[in-house]
Amino acid sequence: MASNSNNNSNQLVVPGASQAIDQMKYEIANEFGVDLGGETTSRANGSVGGEITKRLVSFAEQHLGGETRKQF
Repeated sequence: MASNSNNNSNQLVVPGASQAIDQMKYEIANEFGVDLGGETTSRANGSVGGEITKRLVSFAEQHLGGETRKQF
């Protein structure tokens, strides 16, 4: 997981967002005491991904004024 040069088909809406997400990933891993990589369990790596999701959702809710999700 050292780079984002995998075969991921996700398209980022904001250019440069992958760098911010990577930084967040390593900061959270450090907070959790997780050494990201192939030798780490899926559970440990998954805890980092789950925390990223929680923080991104929280950030979005705060910046959208707590609006509920609308269907587009």
